[in-house]
Amino acid sequence: DPPHRPQVQVSSRMSMRFVALALLATTAHGASAPALRLRGGTTTKSSAVVAESGLTPASRCLSTRGGGVPSGVMSKVDVPLLSYFAFWYLGNYYYNIANKQCLKAAGGAAGFPMTIGVLQLGVGVLYALYMWAAPDSRSVPSVTKDDLVKMLPVGFCAMGAHCFSVFALSAGAVSFGQIVKAAEPAFAAVVSTAVYGKSISTAKWLALIPVIGGVVLASVKELDFAWSALIAACTANLFAAFKANENKKLMETPGLKDRIGSVGNQFALTTILSFLFGLPLLLAREGHKWSEFVSLFRSNSVISTNLFTSGLYFYLYNELSTLTIKKTSATTQSVANTAKRVIVIVGVALALGESLEPIKMLGCGIGIGGVLLYSLVK
Repeated sequence: DPPHRPQVQVSSRMSMRFVALALLATTAHGASAPALRLRGGTTTKSSAVVAESGLTPASRCLSTRGGGVPSGVMSKVDVPLLSYFAFWYLGNYYYNIANKQCLKAAGGAAGFPMTIGVLQLGVGVLYALYMWAAPDSRSVPSVTKDDLVKMLPVGFCAMGAHCFSVFALSAGAVSFGQIVKAAEPAFAAVVSTAVYGKSISTAKWLALIPVIGGVVLASVKELDFAWSALIAACTANLFAAFKANENKKLMETPGLKDRIGSVGNQFALTTILSFLFGLPLLLAREGHKWSEFVSLFRSNSVISTNLFTSGLYFYLYNELSTLTIKKTSATTQSVANTAKRVIVIVGVALALGESLEPIKMLGCGIGIGGVLLYSLVK
């Protein structure tokens, strides 16, 4: 059937890029961990040589091939960090495309958005379990029952943020949903002050004016506007704001960071809890259509392929973004997040043939500029 060929071809190309992303995520964890030691506790000789030379393994390799790049230059370039940025952006970009293709093939907002959102988390759970089971890959966290109980609010909020985002993207254009989601700082400011008693400077409050104004302006000429998409994206922002505050409280628990062991383990545990919270909601909202979804999943390769790849993309780009943020300053994070939003909004709109009306792009620019300003001002 000719109309389905472009989707299958895109899915195939995306699967190839996913393999590269998965490999990078695995090596990224190894690079960020303090380990890479023999079981006896001593570093290998090659690791010691690399450490003494001041070069990462990647930059050492690049500096010795062909002799074209001076070692002094490469020693100043953090190749793994640049790779984190590149694959974080790519993962986010391809997640949005695969997610939209899967949702559209399954019937859009009237189809199975909750089922797809929860199963995407389930794919992440399988990947997390694989990483713990694979030899010399990732150590299993030594968290206690009390630790898991304290993580429940974070897991619930993460589930809400993801599933409402998926519903928003099923009900309207991806670019519009991403523009609304860019207004997350406004929700974070309100939640932080009203619920958690934190204070925010006047300058930050003023920076929210262009954020909100930009979203409103982008909505005026949105050809694929839907109130359900707007409300769902705003609800996702609300859950994300609670998640950020709860996560900050959680990580203040004495000894918890040591028991979790790594950033990767923290995200894995959060994903597992999110998946478990999502299952009852899936059954309550779309459980009566489960057999219909299974039939579609088996007969339509666009749904099955993109469900699997979107779940892996979502898990990996989130883990890579966490590793990237951990290695950079607050200012770099703000600029990086702003650039990511622009790339994803414009790139996905072009890839999916969504509207890019001048007034919509103006609103997008004002809103994202406001987000950057909010992130930079004290």
